[in-house]
Amino acid sequence: MTRARRSELRWPGLRSVYCWSPPAGGVTVSGAQQIGVSFAEHHGVVTESGGRRHRFDIRPGDVFANGWSPVYWSEVVRPDELVEIYPADELLRAAAGSARTPEIEPLRGVRDAVVLGTASVLKRAHLGLVHVDTVRASMLAHRLAEHVVGHYAGIAPRRRAPAGRLHRVLLDRVADVVEARLGDPLTVDDLAAAAALSPFHFARAFKASTGLAPHEYVTSRRMERAKSLLLTSRLSVPEVAYAVGLSNVSHFRRMFRRHTGFLPSDLRPREDRRIGLPAPAQAL
Repeated sequence: MTRARRSELRWPGLRSVYCWSPPAGGVTVSGAQQIGVSFAEHHGVVTESGGRRHRFDIRPGDVFANGWSPVYWSEVVRPDELVEIYPADELLRAAAGSARTPEIEPLRGVRDAVVLGTASVLKRAHLGLVHVDTVRASMLAHRLAEHVVGHYAGIAPRRRAPAGRLHRVLLDRVADVVEARLGDPLTVDDLAAAAALSPFHFARAFKASTGLAPHEYVTSRRMERAKSLLLTSRLSVPEVAYAVGLSNVSHFRRMFRRHTGFLPSDLRPREDRRIGLPAPAQAL
């Protein structure tokens, strides 16, 4: 039986909301001062905010945000999955070094490995696939607040990344390599070369920047690509596995379930009903 799912979690410094819903039409709204990630692919989605209307396509992993004005979404005709993150005002003020809460800049379809990594961890926590304790959640919240204020709050970004982390330019370069080669063999040496670092220093800095080890980030992106292909294409499950660089189909099925909460067959179209949402499977 298919059904929508929505959950809200609160941790020190942030609140997050996870949603997965079948295409139901109508209008939904994202609240003020949020930054989030779409884990679904869409075409021709419409948003309205502050009297402005936009129509655009969404790629899985795209980042969106809005400031004080809420954003209204419509014409979503495919199954939708997203995580919205609401950083605490006091965290944003501390990151900005200001007594006033900085407004988050409206974003539409941005690629950002820091936000994507954070949202990926929180999504799996919502699905009960990982446990995020208050210490890790606090670290994610502080890192995200610093990143958002430094890049999306009208404050000049730092010329250098905080100690032990990768500069945004290097992160974007590495993320581009990952997206371009999801179907190919990838090693930490390949990613480290894109950042011009040794594999050891790259791996530490990447995890400090995104909250995910390099192999976790790559696997997460592969499983999200696989999910999109399962929902939007006629490729068989083995063909989807090969398309994301995995030749062992049984291993792909197990990995897909561990990362998404679903079996690949759960997301295939049924002839007698529209694609919807099965209840998430229990983690292995």
